Amino acid sequence: MPLTAQEVKNKKATDKQYKVSDEKGLFLLVHPNGSKYWRMNYRYGGKQKTLALGVYPDISLADARGKRDDARSLIANGLDPSDIQRAKKVAQHQSQENSFKAIALEWIAKETGKWSDSYTHKITRLLTKDIFPAIGSRPISEITPPDLLACLRKIEARGVVETAHRAKRIAGQIFRYAIATGRAERDPSHDLKGALVTTQASHFAAITDPKEVGPLLLMIDDYQGTIEVSTALKLAPLFFCRPKELRYMEWSEIHFDKEEWRIPGDKMKVKEDHIVPLCSQAMEILQNFLNITGHRQYVFPSARSPKRPMSDNALLSAMRRMGIPKEKMTPHGFRAMARTLLDEELGYRIEWIECQLAHAVKDANGRAYNRTTYLRQRKDMMQHWADYLDELKAKSITSNVVAGNFNGSNC
Repeated sequence: MPLTAQEVKNKKATDKQYKVSDEKGLFLLVHPNGSKYWRMNYRYGGKQKTLALGVYPDISLADARGKRDDARSLIANGLDPSDIQRAKKVAQHQSQENSFKAIALEWIAKETGKWSDSYTHKITRLLTKDIFPAIGSRPISEITPPDLLACLRKIEARGVVETAHRAKRIAGQIFRYAIATGRAERDPSHDLKGALVTTQASHFAAITDPKEVGPLLLMIDDYQGTIEVSTALKLAPLFFCRPKELRYMEWSEIHFDKEEWRIPGDKMKVKEDHIVPLCSQAMEILQNFLNITGHRQYVFPSARSPKRPMSDNALLSAMRRMGIPKEKMTPHGFRAMARTLLDEELGYRIEWIECQLAHAVKDANGRAYNRTTYLRQRKDMMQHWADYLDELKAKSITSNVVAGNFNGSNC
């Protein structure tokens, strides 16, 4: 007799596995642990076979009978339901392997060696929070421009327009990686040009007017904070490196004999070793400072623990205490200052400046700059730059410019 839903529910486990027949080959398999599985016996190609139809109670008696009838229909049309089921599993597995999320994680793993830990974390967090929930499980080849746009619109709706644009750029890189590896044919992000709200490009605030540079440098010279912060501030415009690179400077990286600061690649954004030539002004500052922290690992150790570098907020806080508003200048702004004035005022070649800034650029032949590229020219440039800054300070003193008037008030 056919089973009833109540009978299926009441079947209890025993010390041995047993089965209870329904009809047309369908039966319930009850395991000693109490699990219940739907199975179907059938013949195909002269052989007896068994097809798994699911687990009770996820699959009810009615559901199991429907699956059985579907399988019988396949058999009647000359198809083996086990082969069809196996093909579906393979297709599902391939779909998961070629999902947007799987390919994105593969892309991140490939690129991680080129990125800093903080950048890797930023990219992974953005994908996990804003993109994977919407399209992460979808086969990447099936994602359309409207699919991607709907995902980006949700980010945009939160008011973080720049994040939406960043997500679009990252998604585009992942789609292009999928194309290169043969798992997609096109990049839907390419069709979304102009679809998002336009955002104004934002840059780190920087002083690039020579008339304002002198007063800024005089303020730094007069800063009354800790000797560590004061010294770092004096070196920042001379080196115009990234603030993190300055904070993590170690005495072992300073080569006084060669007049160079050699930064290992694992500290650099582009993961390449970098050389900062030491001008005579920087040499003097560091040699005098050697007596203060030279017995430590870091040139600028943390005030809380000498085993750690200066905090990432130390220089910014010092500039605020000097009365320099964040809209006017930041520690990172020394890079823009140097790039602008070295080009526009001192006339140095852009490739020399870009190389000293440690930007990930290539020469005319497509070769990436290395740490020694244009080193001789850069040494001369860095000394000229330091001398030029001294000239701007001297002009500020002789012209009676009041240092620190960065808020637009009258002197």
